Amino acid sequence: MIGDIEKVLRAYWGYDGFLPLQKEAMECVLSGRDSIVVLPTGGGKSLCFQAPAMIMPGLALVVSPLISLMKDQVDALKECGVPAARIDSSQAPEERNTVFARLHDGALKLLYLSPERLLSDGFIERLGQIELSFIAVDEAHCVSMWGHDFRPEYRKLGLLKTAFPGIAIHAYTATATQQVRGDIALQLRLENAQLLVGPYDRPNLIYKVTRRGNIVSQVCAVLDQHQDESGIIYCIRRKDVDQLCADLTDKGYRVLPYHAGMENRERRINQEAFIQERVNIIIATVAFGMGIDKSNVRYVIHAGMPKSLEHYQQESGRAGRDGLEADCILFYGGGDYGTWQRIMGEMDPEPKEIAIGKLQDIFNFCAGVTCRHQSILNYFGQDLDKANCGACDVCLGDLDLMEDSLVAAQKIISCILRLDEQFGADYTALVLIGSRDQRILGNGHDALSTYGLLSDYKKRITRDWIEQLVAQGYIQKSGDFNVLEVTTKGRSVLQGLETPRLLKPAKRPARVSKVAKDSWDGVDKDLFEALRKLRWKIAARKSMPAYIVFGDAALRDMARRRPASPEEFLQVSGVGQQKSRAYGSAFLAAIKEYCLANSVEIARFSAQQDESKSYGIEVTDW
Repeated sequence: MIGDIEKVLRAYWGYDGFLPLQKEAMECVLSGRDSIVVLPTGGGKSLCFQAPAMIMPGLALVVSPLISLMKDQVDALKECGVPAARIDSSQAPEERNTVFARLHDGALKLLYLSPERLLSDGFIERLGQIELSFIAVDEAHCVSMWGHDFRPEYRKLGLLKTAFPGIAIHAYTATATQQVRGDIALQLRLENAQLLVGPYDRPNLIYKVTRRGNIVSQVCAVLDQHQDESGIIYCIRRKDVDQLCADLTDKGYRVLPYHAGMENRERRINQEAFIQERVNIIIATVAFGMGIDKSNVRYVIHAGMPKSLEHYQQESGRAGRDGLEADCILFYGGGDYGTWQRIMGEMDPEPKEIAIGKLQDIFNFCAGVTCRHQSILNYFGQDLDKANCGACDVCLGDLDLMEDSLVAAQKIISCILRLDEQFGADYTALVLIGSRDQRILGNGHDALSTYGLLSDYKKRITRDWIEQLVAQGYIQKSGDFNVLEVTTKGRSVLQGLETPRLLKPAKRPARVSKVAKDSWDGVDKDLFEALRKLRWKIAARKSMPAYIVFGDAALRDMARRRPASPEEFLQVSGVGQQKSRAYGSAFLAAIKEYCLANSVEIARFSAQQDESKSYGIEVTDW
C-alpha cells in the first residue's frame, strides 16, 4: 500500500518521497494501529494522515482546535484536488448542509471538526452512520495539562474510543516532552500505540538571541533585511503590540496588529490580509499563530521573551515551514521574567508551578552561551549530531567569549558569598560595579572586599554575566525574591576547577549561514521575483493565500530548473497534476518570457540527487 501512497503524493501534492518518519506514520494509519507522532513544524505532519485517507475506504475525521487552521488546510487540500471539507460555526447553514449531503453521499475523504463540534449533542450519533477510516487528533499537546496550550475540551476526546470501537486514533503534535506524550496516550485512551518522535531540530531556522535595547531600531534592522517578505513579530502584552504597531507605522512600515483585545472581525480581517499577502508584517501576542499554516514566513521576531521553550519552538517554527532558510530573532530583557510572573499570578498552584519552571528554562536559554539548536534539542531529550550547527548566533560567531571569563566569574561568585547569599541579581550587580546606591551604603556593603571589583563594566553587562552563570548552573535563584545562591558547581569555579563562558557582543559582522546559501544555489533570483509576482496576482484573483498556489520552495525550484514543457513542469518539487493543469501554462509562459527577455537558457533541467542525512529518529512502542 505504500506504493499507492507514493503515487498519491506525486499526483496530488507533487512530492517524490517522504520526509523523516512520514512513511512510518503513514504505515501506522494504513495498518489501523493507534499512534502518537511528534514532528517539528514544517515536518509534514498533516500529510501523515491526509495521504492515507485518499486510499483507505471511508471518511477520515480530523479534530483541529481552530477554525482558521481548519479553513487553511481544507482550502489547500481542495486546491490539490483532494475531496475535503470542514464543519464549523463560521459557516452559513446552507454551507453546512452541503457538507452533510456530501458526507452522506460518500463524496468526502477528510472532514475537519473542532472538539466542541465533534462532542456536541447528536453529532457522534450522526457520524455513526458513516463509514470511518480513522480519527486524527491534530495539535494533540492540547490534551495535556503539562503541555503549553492545554485545552480542557481536548480532555473529553477520550470517549472517542468508546463511541467508535475498532477505529484507530492518531495523535499529531510538533511539541511534546516525554511527560506530555505519556499524558496524550493516557487521556486519549490509546491502545498499544506506536510512538514516533522525529528530530526537534529545524536546521533551516537561524536562531539569534540578544538583549533588548531600542526595540524599534532593533526590529527595523531586521525588517530592512527582509523587504517584501512575510514575517511575524510577537510581543508579550497587548499594549506592546499597539505601541510597536504605532512606532513602525510612523516609520513607514505597513503593519497590522493582532491580539485578544481586538474585535473578532478586526482580528479576522487582519489575519486574512497577512495570509493573502496584502500586508507582509503582523504584530501579535501569542493569540496569533496556531491557526496559521502559511509556508513562506521568512522571519519571526520576538520583541519579548516567550513564556516557555515549547512556545518558542512553536512560535519560531512558524518561520520556514517550506524548508527554506528563515531568521528567528529573539530580543529579551530582564523585566520579561517578572512580566510573565505577573500574568501567571491568578493561576492555580499546580499549573503555576509548572509554568514558572518553564519560564526559568526559557530565560536560561536566552542567557545561555551554548548552541541554540543544541539547547532546544536537549530540552526535548535529544542531541545535535554535530559540534557546530552553523545556524545560530553562538555557532556563527555573532557572540564572543570574554577573555578573562574565569576571573570575572570568580569575582561574581565571591560577591554572592560575601553577601551571604541573601540578595538578588540586581543588588549583587550594583555591589560589583561599586554603586553608591543608598541601600548598599546603608547595609555597609561598600566595605566588602568584592565591592567595585567590576567597576570597569556597566551594570547591564555585569547583570548579563550573572544570568549566564545561572544558565550554566554555577548559580541558582531561590525563593519568591530570586535570591542568588552558589551551587556546588559554582564553588569549583573559585578553585579554578571549572571555567564558565561569559559572552560579550561581537565586533565583527555576522556570518551568513550555510543553509541560506544552499537554498539559493542555482536559483535565478530575478526570475524568482517575477514568479512571485505572478503567484500573487493569481492568488489575489482567487481570494486565496499566495502560498496555496505554490510555496516559495516550488518557485525557487522553477527558477532553478526553468522548465519549458508541461512534462518538465511536473518535475518541479511541489507541483502535482491538479496544480499543473490549473497554473502550468501561466507559469511556463512567464518563465519563457523572462528567459527570452534576459537571454537566459531555458529548460536548465537535471535530476535532483537526494542527500543522505542523519535525522536522529526515535521509534518506540508505547
